[in-house]
Amino acid sequence: MSNFKRTSSRRGIMFLLSLSFLVISFSSCVSNKKIIYLQNQEQSAALDDGQMINYDLLEYRLQFNDIIEIQVLTIEDLMKNGFSLSDQMPAMNMGMQMGQGGGDIYYMTGYSVDKDGNIRIPMLGNVKVTNLTIDEVRVLIEEQLRRYISSEFFVRVKLGGIRYSALGEFRKPGKYVVLQDRMTIFEAIAHAGDITPIGRREEVVLIRQFPEGSKIFKVNLLDRNIINSQFYFIQPNDQLYVEPLKVRELGAGENAAQSLTLIISTFTFVALVLNLLSN
Repeated sequence: MSNFKRTSSRRGIMFLLSLSFLVISFSSCVSNKKIIYLQNQEQSAALDDGQMINYDLLEYRLQFNDIIEIQVLTIEDLMKNGFSLSDQMPAMNMGMQMGQGGGDIYYMTGYSVDKDGNIRIPMLGNVKVTNLTIDEVRVLIEEQLRRYISSEFFVRVKLGGIRYSALGEFRKPGKYVVLQDRMTIFEAIAHAGDITPIGRREEVVLIRQFPEGSKIFKVNLLDRNIINSQFYFIQPNDQLYVEPLKVRELGAGENAAQSLTLIISTFTFVALVLNLLSN
């Protein structure tokens, strides 16, 4: 009777071991097709290497929660400092330190667009800027300043960096502020340390803000045709979320080496149990 129980136990353990081995073999390793960016996929038109791609870019229009930097220089300022903006470097250095500590570089020095679409400027008061481009804001401020400044002056308006959030299967998830006027989605991913091997690259969730609200999109980073899409360039206040692949749910290895280690550990455990049962 004892031998029968041992035989049944061994058969049960071997069955579980075989089942575990099959599950690990078929689902553990993440294939290169799920990792390699910018592939020519079968369901999309092929883009050859070296092929010129023309961008049909729309100028970004300001929205709630954007921050812009405004600088006004008179002739006296230009005569004193020339065309250099070196007088702003101390403030920029302070801003970089804030950024490294998790703060927003232009939060203290820039002008935030409020919920009514206004920014508040000295002398001018509230100025409606929502749904305007950076160049349109510059022209608007120049026109209003001419009521107060009789001499020649120069107005400089820039977007206070691109703010976006990276959530989910990123190596360094978080909120980022990048001091650029334009940035691709791959640059944004690079700032967040790239996507982990178990991140779902073919269905990246992108939440994009519009004047009337927000929209959710699914972006395929594996498809080379993303370069032709409206999602190739990140916009301020975009949010990126990468879901995990099934391999994480199964708790298997991310690559062949990890999967092999898991299989060896499983065999070692079963051998130990069988050895105990045989004694």
